[in-house]
Parts: sequence; C-alpha cells; structure tokens
Amino acid sequence: MSRMRVAVVGVGHLGKFHARVFSQMNDVELVGVVDSRVEQAEQIAGDYGTTPYTDYRELFDKVDAVSIAVPTRFHRQVAGEFLERGIPTMIEKPLASTAAEAEELVALAEKHGLTMQVGHIERFNPALGSLDGMPMRPKYIAAERLGTYTFRSTDIGVVLDLMIHDIDLILSMVHAPVVSVAAVGVSVFGGHEDIANARIQFADGCVANLTASRASYQAVRKMRIWSSEGYATLDFQTKHGTLIRPSDALRMGEIDLAGVDLTKQAAVKERIFSNKVLRVDQVQTEGRDALEQELEDFVSSVKSGGRPRVSGVDGLRAVALAEQVLASLNSHHWEGGETGPMGPLDLPVPGVEPIVGLTGPKSWKYKGVKADASVGNE
Repeated sequence: MSRMRVAVVGVGHLGKFHARVFSQMNDVELVGVVDSRVEQAEQIAGDYGTTPYTDYRELFDKVDAVSIAVPTRFHRQVAGEFLERGIPTMIEKPLASTAAEAEELVALAEKHGLTMQVGHIERFNPALGSLDGMPMRPKYIAAERLGTYTFRSTDIGVVLDLMIHDIDLILSMVHAPVVSVAAVGVSVFGGHEDIANARIQFADGCVANLTASRASYQAVRKMRIWSSEGYATLDFQTKHGTLIRPSDALRMGEIDLAGVDLTKQAAVKERIFSNKVLRVDQVQTEGRDALEQELEDFVSSVKSGGRPRVSGVDGLRAVALAEQVLASLNSHHWEGGETGPMGPLDLPVPGVEPIVGLTGPKSWKYKGVKADASVGNE
C-alpha cells in the first residue's frame, strides 16, 4: 500500500481538523469528506483539495480506511457499515452511546481482523508523558475536566462527552477490576446531565474521584495522582506536569533537617523540597500536536496491522464504566428517600424561604427575601 486512501465522515467541529491533518500526510490521500450539510462538505473539501459527499455510502469502494466524527448516536450505524465491508475505522470518542453498541463494533472489527481506533486524544497529550520516568501504582486519583457549554455533543451528557476522557485515562493506569461506583449529576441546560461527579473504587484499593462540567466559567483539565512512588499533577490544558518523589532516606523514615532553623518556615520548606527529602520536577512538555500523533498512530496501525494506542477494546471499557457512572447518577435520590426526586433531571423544587440559622449569603438568592443580619450573614 503506497498512499492510503482515507475519508472523513462528519466534518463539523472535530472532523474538519481530521480532514486537515490527513490532507497534510505524505502517505495518505484524502479522497473525500462527508457531511449531511452540503455547504459544510463543499467548504471543507475546497479547503483541503478533496471531494465533497453528503452520503457516506458512496465511499465504500473508494477508501482503504475511514475516520468517523459524526454525533455519537450515529457511531454504531456509520462505523458498523464500514467495518462490515472490511474497512479499518477510526471513531471519535466515545466509541458508542451504549456498552452494547460498543461491544457490537468491537465484535465486527475482531470478526474481520480490522484496525479500529477510538479518539481518546488525551492519551497523546504531552502532559501524560510527564509520567514516563515515574512508574506509578496509583492509590488515589482526582480529576477535574471543566468547560463552558459549546452547544456541541448535545445528544449525550457530560459523562460521555467530557468525563469519558478521564475514565479512559484512569483505566489505562489502573489495571484492577472496578468494585464500586457512586455518582451524582445535575442537568443545567436540559436533556442530559451537564455536571457530574463520580467516585470509582478498584479491587487493588485505588480510588478515583472524577468531576466533569460543561457549565463552568473557565476551562480546567487537571489530574492529580497519589501513589507510594510519589505525587503527580498533570495539566492537560497547559501540557505541564509537576512530579514530587520521596528520597530513599524519606522512604526509610528518615528526614535530615540538621542545621535547619525549624523556626523559619522558608528554610524548612527549602530543605524538604530538595533532592535530599522530596525531589520536585517541573516538566513543561511541548510535544507535537496530539491529533496529528493520534491520526498518525491510526495510519501506522492500519499499515502494520499492529494495535493502536487506544484500541476498540479500550473504548469499550471506557463506555462500560461510563454506563456504570450514569446508572448510579440517574438513580440518585436527591431527597434521600424512595419517593423523593431522582437526578439529574428530576430535581427537587427550589425552596422559597431561607433556611433558619443558615450562615452566609445563600438566603440572598431568594426573591422577596431580605438578608437578615440576625441570621449571621458574613
């Protein structure tokens, strides 16, 4: 195979970037882009010198591989039709809307011996590379993935839209089975949960606490990892990592503070955060564009027949755990009783009276209620 013929199905916000990257690869020929919106297909095709289509079925005999970036609810149908025809497929995350659909896609790929890669792009984020020199066995992971509402991916909630990134990441780090999931979520814009928190416990004792929101004022993409080997903070937005590792002496329970004036906090801090006690490394990883690496990995895997960094099985595991999170989230009793409202859509009716004795400014939020200084507002 000289130049691999590739097409992109769905050239909206994400798909148009797929088209750009493929058009720049020397060993790839971008033979077409597909979008149900004629104007969008024509514009992207014109930008990258290829052919526009509105029906992906016209590409079955024209491609060696395909990248799928349509709304999640169509992944099973569209990707499935390419897989059934023996065409290797790259599918944007999440792999599918449900674990059952994800299983069907994995089964199709395995049946035909095809490469199927899932677009969990954070696996290619340089920030993750900060851990390369620090093998870790995580015991506690805290992740925050917060963003503003973009009016994209409205067919799914924040768990499958944003939290799925961190679900995939923790599953790549923790190889023990999941033993429990507890989650809560809130719908802000309607239709699906827009804010969610999940506490996931693994059989090896590791606990992961994941928070995701698409109703936040500022974007945050951070993960903190605690282990006996040390502590790491990864910022996927700035591609920066902070690694803190205990010295051998500290591991033995010895802290050398000889000659340090313990009454001077700055001096104590300086000694502790040194190689003699705790080694601190600030890792600013520039790296190449994550999407370029991801799509190059896909092309390389198709050509070699090797396993991509994020396989269909990886995508299935992420969707299956996300489904557990959603099941817990949707069964949460907001009122703490069997007859109380259940989240995230069926929320309690807000009260109209301030809570007696409540401190702080919360009472100010209620219309027609004046803050009472005797309540203890500060």
